[in-house]
Amino acid sequence: MAEATVSDWKLGYCSSNVFSNRENCCTDRHPLNTTKANLGEGCPAWHMWTEDYWKAFGVFVGFALAFGVISSSFTMLTKSTLPSAAPDHGDKPQSFQAGDQGLVGKSMYLAAGSGIPEIKTILSGFVIPHFLDLKVLVIKAIGAVFAVATGMCLGKEGPFVHISTCVAYLVGMLFPKYNENGRKMRELLSAGCSAGLSVAFGAPIGGVLFSYEEISTYFPRKVLWRAFLCSLFAAMVLKAFNPTGTGKLVLFETNYGVSYSPTHYLIFVVLGIAGGLFGGVFCKANFLWSKKFRKYTIIKQYPVFEVFLVVLATGLLQYPNPMTREPGDTIIKDLLVDCRGDSKGWVCQQEAKDDNTKFIGWLVYGTLVKLVLTIITFGCKVPSGIIIPALDAGAFFGRLVGQWITTISPGVFAMVGAAAFLAGVSRMTISLCVIMFELTGELEYIVPHMIAILVAKWVADALEKDGVYDLAQTVLGHPFLDADHAMNLVQGTQELVERLIPPKQTMHEITVDVPKDNKVSKRVLDEKLDKLKERGLLDAGLVLVQDGMLQGYLAEGELDFGLNDLGRHWASTSRIRVLGDAEDGDLDLSMFIDRTPLTICAKAPMEYLVEMFGKLGLRYLCVVEEGSGKLVGVSCSFVLAGYDD
Repeated sequence: MAEATVSDWKLGYCSSNVFSNRENCCTDRHPLNTTKANLGEGCPAWHMWTEDYWKAFGVFVGFALAFGVISSSFTMLTKSTLPSAAPDHGDKPQSFQAGDQGLVGKSMYLAAGSGIPEIKTILSGFVIPHFLDLKVLVIKAIGAVFAVATGMCLGKEGPFVHISTCVAYLVGMLFPKYNENGRKMRELLSAGCSAGLSVAFGAPIGGVLFSYEEISTYFPRKVLWRAFLCSLFAAMVLKAFNPTGTGKLVLFETNYGVSYSPTHYLIFVVLGIAGGLFGGVFCKANFLWSKKFRKYTIIKQYPVFEVFLVVLATGLLQYPNPMTREPGDTIIKDLLVDCRGDSKGWVCQQEAKDDNTKFIGWLVYGTLVKLVLTIITFGCKVPSGIIIPALDAGAFFGRLVGQWITTISPGVFAMVGAAAFLAGVSRMTISLCVIMFELTGELEYIVPHMIAILVAKWVADALEKDGVYDLAQTVLGHPFLDADHAMNLVQGTQELVERLIPPKQTMHEITVDVPKDNKVSKRVLDEKLDKLKERGLLDAGLVLVQDGMLQGYLAEGELDFGLNDLGRHWASTSRIRVLGDAEDGDLDLSMFIDRTPLTICAKAPMEYLVEMFGKLGLRYLCVVEEGSGKLVGVSCSFVLAGYDD
């Protein structure tokens, strides 16, 4: 509701309530407007800023630029510098090492983008500090309102997923069951993701499938029904708030009446091919744009300037087209309209003309502009998603194709085209098909959606094997363990787990020999912590041994908290208890020790290790010697991801 109001301020304001958007101000009227006259009679409360076209153009662009700067400036507040290991440094085994380049810092803006690539990284077992904090949640929400209001080719659905995951994390931190168990916390985050998409689209079932298919790497059956429950309550709350004013969850409700025939299958295949081409071209072009253009010093050092340029280009290109100047969700609603009924909207008026050449031109223009602007927009330092822009482009193209098919409503092809274009960009299949059904309420058109989505995925995969979220992870430098890909690499290679044992120097740095009194000098632990931070793996830790036998694992985050928070007043010569029962006067870190870390034999096939990381969602796995059971190494998900690459 806030986004709709702020977005409409680019065109005018409601005299009866300045915080009311145009649709509410005009009492159920929702026209596609170009000038004040087009608002129609019966809407005296809505005032355009000016009746002059060029002045209105300038005001529109001016407001958009202001909103873009505000959104990007808020996003800058979440800048974080993360340690990261340089190539061929850190935990990689001897056979991987080619040099010692030390630590490399990586800067990122935690509230920028959709957040989905980062969430995929977290759910695969890696750590991105502070990404789910309350500060990021608040800034993401505020920034998303102004970012979407600019009219840029981005959506709020991705940020909704990030926001809901933040909520799940903050709630989980209140309960020791989740706070002290990384696996259970990741299960909770998976459920939170489903609630985010449920709210964004009013699609509770689609939200669950989206979390399962696109985001989560660890999704056991119990998480499925918990995500279903979470998504259900999210949808119930959304319906109670009724932000659309319709009293329904369906955002783009349609009722085409006339069904398709088998002769239309060819058209749906064509839409799928077009969607695959769009997705493949977009993924390749956006990847190159991110790697080339955003490497320029002025763009890299001043991200707000890039947003300013993109918003300027967006305003100049989209305002002349009476359809593209509308918000993204409004565009879809207008293009899916069925003109065979009583609808008298702007789209139906144009199609009713004897000569609709100009309208066809607007559709072609809209398709091309959406492709170009989405390529340069995705990845800007503002909260943004890719779902709505892809749906817009597909709806434009589908409506264009429908102009020459007279047997059924052109809105049908706009609907199927929207699904095809999003499938080409994201490579979603089952979840997307269900989301489209829940978005439109058209169960009759499930088969056309399935045809177009599958064809789009096949074509896009032929052009670019990775979807937009996987490529975003590559651009951002986030590690990600693709268990299926890793399994394909190791099967048939006869590789053993011992291949991933770190070098002796690394093992010396991360191993703590615990004396019989179960206490270790604070100075030793401080030195070990410094070494961990130098390695920059974020999710590393120390292994505790006695007489070579594994006694426990202490993660870097818990070690840092214990030494620098709990033990900040203790002298460096103090001895800290890490094992056994605490005594009076002890600085006790034993509560942070994982006394039963999972282990694997060094002589086990590599497939076993990949299976354990992939199916159990592990962050680390201790490697023990065959026969003696003594610790010989530690493999973390970061190392396995490096082997995967």
